[in-house]
Amino acid sequence: MAKEKKFVTCDGNTAAAHVSYMFTEVAAIYPITPSSPMAEHVDEWAAQGRKNLFGQTVTVQEMESEGGAAGAVHGSLQAGALTSTYTASQGLLLMIPNMYKIAGELLPCVFNVSARTLASHSLCIFGDHQDVMACRQTGFAMFCSGSVQEVMDLSAVPYLATLETEVPFINFFDGFRTSHEYHKVEEMDQEDIRPLLNMDYVKRFRDRALTPERPVTRGTAENPETFFTHREACNEYYDKVPAVVEKYLGEISKITGREYHLFNYYGAKDAENIIVLMGSATEPAREAIDYLTKQGKKVGMVAVHLYRPFSVEAIRKAIPDTVKRIAVLDRTKEPGAEGEPLYLDVKSALYDDPRKPLVVGGRYGLGSSDTTPAKIISVFNNLELKEPKNHFTVGIVDDVTFTSLPEVEEIPMGGDSLFEAKFFGLGSDGTVGANKNSVQIIGNNTNKYCQAYFSYDSKKSGGFTCSHLRFGDEPIHSAYLVNTPNFVACHVQAYLHMYDVTRGLRDNGTFLLNTIFDGEELVNFIPNHVKKYFAQHHIKVYYINASKIGREIGLGNRTNTILQSAFFRITKVIPEDLAVEQMKKFIVKSYGKKGEDIVNMNYAAVDRGGEYKELTVDPAWANLPEDAAKSDDAPKFVKELVRPINAQSGDLLKVSDFVNNNTVDGTWQNGTAAYEKRGVEAMVPVWNPENCIQCNKCAFVCPHAAIRPFVLDDKEAEGFKGTTLDVKAPKALKGMHFRIEVSVLDCLGCGNCADVCMGKNRETGEKALKMIPFNVDEPEMKQEAENWDWLVKNVKSKQDLVDIKQSPKNSQFATPLFEFSGACSGCGETPYVKLISQLFGDREMIANATGCSSIYSASIPSSPYTTNAKGQGPAFDNSLFEDFCEFGLGMALGNKKMKNRITMLLNEKIDDEKTSDEFKAAAKQWIDNKNDADGSKVAAAALKPLIEKDAEAGCEVAKELKTLDHYLVKRSQWIIGGDGASYDIGYGGLDHVLASGEDVNILVLDTEVYSNTGGQSSKSTPLGAIAQFAAAGKRVSKKDLGLMETTYGYIYVAQVAMGADNAQTLKAIREAEAYPGPSLVIAYAPCINHGIKGKEADGKKRGMNRSQHEEELAVQCGYWHLWRFNPELAKEGKNPFLLDSKAPKWENFRDYLLGEVRFASLKKVRPNEAEELYEETEKAAKRRYQSYIRKSQEDWSEII
Repeated sequence: MAKEKKFVTCDGNTAAAHVSYMFTEVAAIYPITPSSPMAEHVDEWAAQGRKNLFGQTVTVQEMESEGGAAGAVHGSLQAGALTSTYTASQGLLLMIPNMYKIAGELLPCVFNVSARTLASHSLCIFGDHQDVMACRQTGFAMFCSGSVQEVMDLSAVPYLATLETEVPFINFFDGFRTSHEYHKVEEMDQEDIRPLLNMDYVKRFRDRALTPERPVTRGTAENPETFFTHREACNEYYDKVPAVVEKYLGEISKITGREYHLFNYYGAKDAENIIVLMGSATEPAREAIDYLTKQGKKVGMVAVHLYRPFSVEAIRKAIPDTVKRIAVLDRTKEPGAEGEPLYLDVKSALYDDPRKPLVVGGRYGLGSSDTTPAKIISVFNNLELKEPKNHFTVGIVDDVTFTSLPEVEEIPMGGDSLFEAKFFGLGSDGTVGANKNSVQIIGNNTNKYCQAYFSYDSKKSGGFTCSHLRFGDEPIHSAYLVNTPNFVACHVQAYLHMYDVTRGLRDNGTFLLNTIFDGEELVNFIPNHVKKYFAQHHIKVYYINASKIGREIGLGNRTNTILQSAFFRITKVIPEDLAVEQMKKFIVKSYGKKGEDIVNMNYAAVDRGGEYKELTVDPAWANLPEDAAKSDDAPKFVKELVRPINAQSGDLLKVSDFVNNNTVDGTWQNGTAAYEKRGVEAMVPVWNPENCIQCNKCAFVCPHAAIRPFVLDDKEAEGFKGTTLDVKAPKALKGMHFRIEVSVLDCLGCGNCADVCMGKNRETGEKALKMIPFNVDEPEMKQEAENWDWLVKNVKSKQDLVDIKQSPKNSQFATPLFEFSGACSGCGETPYVKLISQLFGDREMIANATGCSSIYSASIPSSPYTTNAKGQGPAFDNSLFEDFCEFGLGMALGNKKMKNRITMLLNEKIDDEKTSDEFKAAAKQWIDNKNDADGSKVAAAALKPLIEKDAEAGCEVAKELKTLDHYLVKRSQWIIGGDGASYDIGYGGLDHVLASGEDVNILVLDTEVYSNTGGQSSKSTPLGAIAQFAAAGKRVSKKDLGLMETTYGYIYVAQVAMGADNAQTLKAIREAEAYPGPSLVIAYAPCINHGIKGKEADGKKRGMNRSQHEEELAVQCGYWHLWRFNPELAKEGKNPFLLDSKAPKWENFRDYLLGEVRFASLKKVRPNEAEELYEETEKAAKRRYQSYIRKSQEDWSEII
């Protein structure tokens, strides 16, 4: 009896991890997008007790960096354990030195890689082959899969082949397009694989392990007379690889019934024009070939599986004898090369082939640029030309160097049974998670094939998301975005005015809108072009107020389950009762760890998903006029680049758009975030001036600088329509007019401002700020938006009239030079970044680690760093994850060198008798004050016009000084990174830079997890907390980075938590920047990865809407401590260590922990160990506090 096939709905990462687990004994890993889920799955399965082919669980070790992970892999292999790792992009590049060693020592292993773009002119986390192509010289064999099913089927091949050949393998597939694409696939059974594993090869590997019982020496150094000869000795190992891989491909073919070879041919047997490529684009290529062959075209494709070693014999055999022309497609770019790697390999392989085909090459799909059948057809069209273009690009418009092929109109593929759906959502509203569940519900409960893919912008939670789902009766090969949906759901009503959400929606299709409007209000809200589309294409339109239902249930802005329920009820893709049953089943799976209350809320959401209504589409809408175009004074850069990208139309930009706007090197203009005006919040604060005490706390804590105090003089106040108050303080502003204003179109509605508001009506208890539902079309909101625009454009900053560093209140009179970032609603990090920009932004240099802070600070097209009225502002750059401190030190050294040159040139001018006395005095004033912030500003203001005057008079020294005059004001060098960068991968650099003694300031935004990659454990993660790679709760204490750095004695160190003490945070940052040496500020930052929930004793809910209060609770209970170490005090015989936080209320410690899922879920994951871990967590906090007490009691009276 034939074995019944088992189908699962999973993504490529899960498929790779599933097979990898079978062969792996040790996994040494480090988190990086998009490969982290592979390691997370392996860790989770090991925690659950899953057994591998050897009857054991996998030992998973998280390392401090990818380089460290590769080193651990190397060591584990030499010790005789079968070892794997999972990585991508820059992480893979950090492993290259060890890869040479592993390959040279013939150690069988597999590196599983979800192939990703490398950072060049900018960072891109999406997929192409740049990373793996950088490894083709290491000696690793390279094996590629093109779909989720292929990853499932073929991932065993590298493992089997590496054991037989002793050549290590990279097992790669396309990042995101395959790694994150959900697909219904046939699962590979471990017992089907077992007969293929030859234990003799395992024994051979184990016998080669280093052991004192039969000692040998490896890792030797070798001299010129032998190295070359010795290196050639490995050739026969590589010669055997293709035949071995082909053998195992044959075995897998027998198991699956799907035919696999080193090079798989697909298409007409008598093809004349073919393409050669590898990876996920082979799937749409199949569709294009099917389409063209039906028209009688003689076309085909060679899909590459084994890329290294490259078998000339095998590729020649795969190519039909009739072939005349070949186009080779590379998903990488190698500037300056004669062609990309696969093209050169194919061209070389066919150099003396008797068929003598014409071979051309081109690039496609960089950074996950979507590759559709139409783009493949464009390549075949090129081959039909009399002289096909070589070195072409496909999928873009290159109107500068003219490499691009002509575009072909998109053609619906997939057959009549295919149902396509698109869901537009907001990051953190749960849309993506719900759709992952939906595709599994359909895949697991019907005979339909299914596929899901998710596209995002670069913002954190609160950004744009689009889910692409397909269901059908035939296998789905459409590895590209849904362009012609049958169903569209728009979960954010504001998107109707921002994006073309109806684009491609098929005739007689269905549209679902989440909206607060009803009836005539709704009709008036929908733009004309959308209504016109509905009528012209006979669209069935439904709407539901999921936002209101969510609030009523207690889910807040989490509308996902309500809208998922509505989708199933409207489309009836599966029976309604089954859908409800399965949705509730997945709710337990998804939210069970978060508590019964969350599960019950989502149950209620499923039940209320039927509260949708149908909107009658008026046929007369088909003739509506186009919406009036809005005009404003946005700069050319914003109109030509920023807005098209924001509108999800970046794929329509041409190469010349970037060239003409001077962005070839990745430079982006500051301040573009201010032009987004998304208006996506559910709630917004409104100001009641009668209750306001003008404390400015609301502005101090706002993560997005969307609420600010404005101070108007009499003339400015005359032109303003809104209410103002007389300024109470400071004295310098007396007689002016005060107003708190909210940018309602930039606010994300977190509610922290209202939570910290000190103003209160004594009779009613009502605060000066109150959160209300946001409706962009309400007259009050329109007026607030107009008020904001007027105030920003017409009211000058009064910050020069007050000491902005004197108090938290005064600091907020300074214009934020970091605004409207892509950070999460309620983000705990950005208030610190914003404050620094207010205090020092006019002279701030920033070296930023890759991570959350780089993504929300510099993701095209939005640049939140902006400029003041003088055009000054923070200068930002991101190098890498691991070198951010060294990068910042380099900036400081370069700046210091240029100031030294200025000093040298000024001394030349001073010594020149032709130089005026006025210039000499100004020059001397600058030299005396060059290292003083305020003094250098005054001196620079006096010196600059004199330099310019002499330069115009022809003085060569002055001319050079003029090119350097931007160095005259003392710069404030800031180095910013998270705990992953600072405690782990970049710690060596951080320690070295601080030890250098140079005048730099390091800000560590401590969320206690790798926030940007999904919440993995770092050395900052506290004992007992659950995180990725600490699935059973972390078992060792948090590293005390700050206390470690105080041991140098000459580094200023502070630990702060803004929500616990505004003044201490301000003081620490002020002192750190003023200290004439290195400083380190460690800032506690609550994060969505903490899963903040629950209630306090007063009944108030905890959450990211009260993230500032969460910081306060952390300090009050002793979880976090506030202190400063100021070396300047030691010079006065005083203890440099100052403990700023009060004695903790330890009785509240447990309640604090249980209000965060990362601790609370221990009770479900490890019920027998939870109590012990909670006790150990508290003990660790108490030990840390006692160390601070001892430090604060030290006697420093003797000055040494």
